[in-house]
Amino acid sequence: MFLSTCRPKLKLVHFPPLKHVHGGASHPHPPPPPPLSLPSLPPRPSLSQIKQAHARIIVLSGHHAAAAVANKNRLMGRLLLHLSLASPPPPPPPPTTHLRYPLSLYRSIEPPSVFASNNAIRCLARSHLPLGSVSVYASMLRRRVGPNEHTFTFVLQACGKGVGLLEGRQVHAHAVKLCFCWDLYVRNALIHLYCACSEMGAARRLFDELPGCRDVVTWNSMVAGFARDGQIDVAEQLFDEMPKRDVISWTALISGYIQNGQLERGLECFMEMRECGLMPNEAILVTVLSASAQLGLLEHGRFIHSVVNSLNLPITVSLGTALVDMYAKCGSIELSRLVFDEMPRKNIWSWNAMICGLASHGLGKEALTLFEVFLSEGLQPASVTFVGVLNACSRSGLVREGRQYYKLMTENYGIEPEMEHYGCMVDLLGRAGHFYEAIDLIENMKVSADPVLWATLLGACKVHGLVELGEKIGSRLVNLDPAHEGHYVQLSNIYAKASKWADVIRVRRLMAERNANKVAGWSLIEAQGRVHRFVAGDRQHELSSEIYRMLEIIEARITEAGYSPDVSSVLHDIGEEEKENAIKVHSERLAIAFGLLVAKDSDCIRIVKNLRVCADCHEVTKVISQVFGREIVVRDGSRFHHFKDGTCSCLDYW
Repeated sequence: MFLSTCRPKLKLVHFPPLKHVHGGASHPHPPPPPPLSLPSLPPRPSLSQIKQAHARIIVLSGHHAAAAVANKNRLMGRLLLHLSLASPPPPPPPPTTHLRYPLSLYRSIEPPSVFASNNAIRCLARSHLPLGSVSVYASMLRRRVGPNEHTFTFVLQACGKGVGLLEGRQVHAHAVKLCFCWDLYVRNALIHLYCACSEMGAARRLFDELPGCRDVVTWNSMVAGFARDGQIDVAEQLFDEMPKRDVISWTALISGYIQNGQLERGLECFMEMRECGLMPNEAILVTVLSASAQLGLLEHGRFIHSVVNSLNLPITVSLGTALVDMYAKCGSIELSRLVFDEMPRKNIWSWNAMICGLASHGLGKEALTLFEVFLSEGLQPASVTFVGVLNACSRSGLVREGRQYYKLMTENYGIEPEMEHYGCMVDLLGRAGHFYEAIDLIENMKVSADPVLWATLLGACKVHGLVELGEKIGSRLVNLDPAHEGHYVQLSNIYAKASKWADVIRVRRLMAERNANKVAGWSLIEAQGRVHRFVAGDRQHELSSEIYRMLEIIEARITEAGYSPDVSSVLHDIGEEEKENAIKVHSERLAIAFGLLVAKDSDCIRIVKNLRVCADCHEVTKVISQVFGREIVVRDGSRFHHFKDGTCSCLDYW
């Protein structure tokens, strides 16, 4: 009652009755036209079916009787309702083409009802240009159609989807003037709008304004908004205060943790949600699979896959692609390929995930074979597809194929090379010793070269022992990116390999003078239902004493097998013995020692490291795999290393 009294009164215009003359006789009450019915339509009709129904209405309605026109307009409004509920046709047409028809349909209604206007707004809100809804809203006001609470809900949702803050504020002002801001659904739409536009202050004021006018949707919008804005602590506090939670509430918080880099906390929160007995939706499953992939935690990923199977959820394209990516990034390329082959439907991103996964594991020829199957299926490769293809060539030293596919990408498919493509080609050419071709490629790029490209070439100089070229590239690199510690380490390693110790000291001093940033290294391993994190020299673990005893056993057995330490990567100003002690407690060695302690003899030990493995740890892990007869998979900041029987899948080039 209160809302209705606040609404503006519309002036009604009365027209005199029409006189119909037929054969000289007046008929003040002509017979009404036969009632029209909307042709039978399915619940979600296609655009073609809607147009057929539209044509039939026009044919049956006639154009001479006012009652028939009103009848026709009512049916046109229902057609707009069908349009607003219909799914966008795949593939989506150009936005202007898709919007032209509902707009023309709406304009043909005279006068339009608020029902028809709302459906036109909702139709455009679901389109690729949602802010077109604001134009329809303005049009209905010009045509003296009074909005209702549904009008504001739909148009505010459109402003949120289109991130139209200015338009949304104007509609908000109208809602205040017309006293619709007391409506729960309008308030929810307003809060969603401000959250979508990262105006969390405005959203919080609306939220706090009427504590009694909230439901679970209100709370969910606030949790998701603060999480998306990076204020995860506020989101967590609101989540804890919620009187009632649903799966969307948990999804918002878990996604917030993961988007803000708190991957492990996000996975823990997913476990808590499952303990509450809630059934996860596809969106949250894809999100937590992504977190498992980023962390390389295979057991977490397997658990999520088991949840999918236990709930008998269909393997959709999105879910299947997430599983393929997770298994590949967690070191189980066999399971990744199994899921890929069993997917009932695939899209280009499914193929990309599998091609890139094979490439990252050094299975270059398998990746290229899969790419040829991809092309034979008539699919169009994207930029990221060629990142996987060129990476596969790089990891397997396939120079001729790499040049061929680079040419195919640029000339046949017209894809402009990006930094990732250049990086793959520089790595490929540097690995094969084609240094000057790589330098020519870098210097002729259409964009400024990323320091990573020069760092890639510097690493190749170290492998091939090119001191002079390495010195030139290294000097350029430390000037381009003086704060990156890794560049100084690479250059120093080149000098150390050539026994140029004075230059090693000079580079070390330069690094100290420039306060180069040192990234703390860590290694993760899953065991006993937990994630265990180690840093160099770590003694915080509850099994620390046992781990260090195992390190002593490892050291004794690999020394017997002929191992001698390589301390060239240690840039501290300390003696040789201290350097040897420093590398013995690198984070990956602690993780491997822990794995040998707790894993079954037949189990593969899987380690995730945030930085590249140093040369000495790489050699040690090869020897451990032989001496202890264990398969060890290490995912470092560069690639996967599969250690088995004293060899590594990277062929000692990484």
